[in-house]
Amino acid sequence: MTSSIDSLTFHGRLAIQQRVLPAYRAPFFDALATVCKGGMSLFAGEVRLQEAIKTTTELQIAHFAPAHNRHILGGPFYICRQDGFIEWLEDQQPDALIVEANPRYINTPKGISWMQQHGRPVLGWGLGAPPITGRLRGIRDRARKRLLFSLDGIISYSQRGAKEYRTLGLPPDRIFVAYNAASPRPTKPPPKRPPDFQGPPTVLFVGRLQARKQLGNLFKACTAQPPERKPRVLIIGDGPDRKMFERQAQDHFPQAEFLGAKHGAELEEFFALADLFVLPGTGGLAVQQAMSHGLPVIVAQGDGTQEDLARPENGWLIPPNDLEALTNTLGEALSDSVRLRRMGAESYRITAEEINLDEMVAAFVKSLNQVSKSP
Repeated sequence: MTSSIDSLTFHGRLAIQQRVLPAYRAPFFDALATVCKGGMSLFAGEVRLQEAIKTTTELQIAHFAPAHNRHILGGPFYICRQDGFIEWLEDQQPDALIVEANPRYINTPKGISWMQQHGRPVLGWGLGAPPITGRLRGIRDRARKRLLFSLDGIISYSQRGAKEYRTLGLPPDRIFVAYNAASPRPTKPPPKRPPDFQGPPTVLFVGRLQARKQLGNLFKACTAQPPERKPRVLIIGDGPDRKMFERQAQDHFPQAEFLGAKHGAELEEFFALADLFVLPGTGGLAVQQAMSHGLPVIVAQGDGTQEDLARPENGWLIPPNDLEALTNTLGEALSDSVRLRRMGAESYRITAEEINLDEMVAAFVKSLNQVSKSP
């Protein structure tokens, strides 16, 4: 059943700590701020130079407080020190705090202690707790457990993440799920598509062109299809690896169309043209956007959030970097246009009723109210 965020309110003042503020998260934080009657402040700093994260400091409703991030070491040894954390809490005097549930952020325990000394709850927010491997495994595992067990509750991005937290031993009644959403609930019906393909089926990719998107596998999978199923392939987006992908397309599927970055109404046109959305690699905020336009999806497995989006009823979840799986799945998808239309309708339903910014805000407010001592 769809929740109404208008009927959900957090009556206190909320503080949220983030390492950085990705630009795509700003609408969510502003939406959350609208239901925090005491206001909301967000504390975040700058990315490392080598990180391809588009950030912002602009929030329309929530208050933004800049952190001074000190990035120490790198790789498995990376830690981040956020100067000004306690001073921010003292200034804001929040009734509840939400932190990133990441033990690499070494100021977070001090912030948790400050809140607990003042009798105020702290929620973590994280992807989950998969097994830790590699160097310093024991130390990292203990640090993660210390952080997680110091919290009053944890909000997971996905059902898989929630299961991992339960496996770790966290109390089930203190584990919450807020499906990771990047798009609002759709306000328009999905585009009308005829039961049959009108010419070659159209496969769409939208996103930043980075190596991890694995578009080379998509081109190989397309060229392996029989003539009657060879699709039209539209690549929308730009990024540091565009030239590499263009070379791969030239080698394997030269008819692929690179259309550059598109936004707004211009992008809507291509969602309406498509029959299927494919994300062969990891990442990809556009999956939900495609689903909200009534498109079935093929998505590679990643951090667990993909499993909540791509279900047997609306698409396919494939192993990452598995060309054979992508080739076979693409062939299966393009073999039945009527089934694709049915799956697209289910994609639309999921984004309208289950996974959207409104539902994400509602889940956060419910979690806050459950752990909060504020009225």
